[in-house]
Amino acid sequence: MENCLFCTIIRGEIPSAKVYEDDLVYAFRDINPQAPTHVLVIPKVHAASLGAAEQLTDAQLAACLRACGKVAELEGLAETGFRVVSNCGKDACQSVEHLHFHVLGGRAMKEQMA
Repeated sequence: MENCLFCTIIRGEIPSAKVYEDDLVYAFRDINPQAPTHVLVIPKVHAASLGAAEQLTDAQLAACLRACGKVAELEGLAETGFRVVSNCGKDACQSVEHLHFHVLGGRAMKEQMA
């Protein structure tokens, strides 16, 4: 999608701090981190959220989840633990309408999710 912020990042039109990339996924540091480690994992194909996951192939969606694990490993979170979150829609505070997964870690997370 031409005007999507994350699509412009994938195309290299806006700089980002890349953490991981493969043929299907791009991962980069969040510019407003909510934890010591906060990386966004996005599919290279545009889909607005998990609510539009049918726009992705099973391989593309699986690649996102595998990349979350890879990012955690690269960031040294695999042994201590990490959280993966995907906000879907306005009420869930989704700020960019491109499916993305937040990989958060580097500190103990609160037990309460909401």
